[in-house]
Amino acid sequence: MAVNIRKLAYFLTGLFVVLIIYLFYLNLWQGPVLANHPYNKRAAAQEAMVQRGTISDCHGVVLAKTITQRGLKKRIYPQGEDFAPLIGFISLRYGHTGLESVYNQELLGISTVSKLKNFINRLTHRPLAGNSLILTLDASLQHLARQLLNNQRGAIVALDPRTGAILALASAPGYDPNTIDKAVNLGTGKKITEFDLLKKDPTAPFLNRATQGVYPPGSAFKIITLAGALTYAPEAVQGTYNCTGSTMVEGFRLTDHSVHGEVYFQQALAVSCNAYFARLGLALGQNKFYQNALSFGFNQNPGEGDKLWQDIYSPGKVTLPGQMSKPELASSAIGQGQITVSPLQMALATAGIANAGVIMKPYLLSEVRSPNGGTLGKNAPKRWKTATTPLVAGLVNGAMQAVVEYGTGQAAAVPGLKVAGKTGSAQNPQGKTHAWFVGFAPAESPRVVVAVVIEQKGTGGVVAAPIAREMLRAALSNR
Repeated sequence: MAVNIRKLAYFLTGLFVVLIIYLFYLNLWQGPVLANHPYNKRAAAQEAMVQRGTISDCHGVVLAKTITQRGLKKRIYPQGEDFAPLIGFISLRYGHTGLESVYNQELLGISTVSKLKNFINRLTHRPLAGNSLILTLDASLQHLARQLLNNQRGAIVALDPRTGAILALASAPGYDPNTIDKAVNLGTGKKITEFDLLKKDPTAPFLNRATQGVYPPGSAFKIITLAGALTYAPEAVQGTYNCTGSTMVEGFRLTDHSVHGEVYFQQALAVSCNAYFARLGLALGQNKFYQNALSFGFNQNPGEGDKLWQDIYSPGKVTLPGQMSKPELASSAIGQGQITVSPLQMALATAGIANAGVIMKPYLLSEVRSPNGGTLGKNAPKRWKTATTPLVAGLVNGAMQAVVEYGTGQAAAVPGLKVAGKTGSAQNPQGKTHAWFVGFAPAESPRVVVAVVIEQKGTGGVVAAPIAREMLRAALSNR
């Protein structure tokens, strides 16, 4: 009998220990996640008690705020579609998305730095208020980006290569976050909302194409291949190469859009010679090609420990060494094959050239302010990657200037300003090519980097380059 009682005591003690460990796990590890979950009813109750903080751009333009109508709080988005799906929305029915979700605790004032203050406010019966967010984005530049996209599927990214501050992050098509819960009458008697329609939309308006869209980069990737060759295989870049319009790689014919004749590396980038860059990829070999891609941030997330980038960023993908045939390596060197990128990834890689080889960690949140206007936290520029050397970055910069001066990117030229860039026309199995342009200005002292992708619209020099031109012109006029 005593033995059985002892076994039962051990069993109950074991269950109690397991319960204690599980409770610690829920509170310490899962607590912040559960507290911030969009379907957490306690969060919804907190929302009703607190005046949620505003979200503003770098000039104080309000992007999201809470108003009271007929005694009920309502979240509104004064800029409409311009910042959706980046900022996202709040809905009692569908939860919250985008920055509204990522920074929910800050906006409700329930983050660690705000808990004590709101506890005191409760004791003194003062109104509860959340913190406000100041973003690095420029509302006027974002609005221009949305206009230039003209509701075509695609994305535009603009950032400061010196700091990593993101100036514009536009995605299209989008949606109006103000009407997400609006009832729609389809004439069938079935109740449906705008959200239901958007969710079924084949153009994926909820997708943030700027940070999560996945595309082959096409010839825009050649700036990375060139940097790798100048670093790891400089002998392959010396002298000239005779382009006959195609090249054979183990029985695979890789074609060019023209016969370019004798070209050296600057001319090859300017006219976007596929054969030349396929040769550079083969000269690098799989290991050096992969190592170079890693140095430009591929297969990595810039936000290690940063909840924003962990939530919304899709890094570029490059095939691991040993998993590519020579034809695949040649195709990857010109931005085709298995390689994929997001527009933000290409903007960051381009920033590595613009900023003398250094890629700064991208950031969107500039400052968190308390309800009384005090600063609770502020982001400072941080280095992320050393992509290449200043010497190599300078050589690629010069070649990118040639692209705009007399090559495929002439439509990106801005009178009175030196622009460096690279076009891309990425082959797409689902239809027409995706149009790309990446670039920066002023080329001699870059202050703005732009990446543009327009889905299934043809060549980058014709479609994307003029958009980049207008973005560069506007961004530099404001800085």
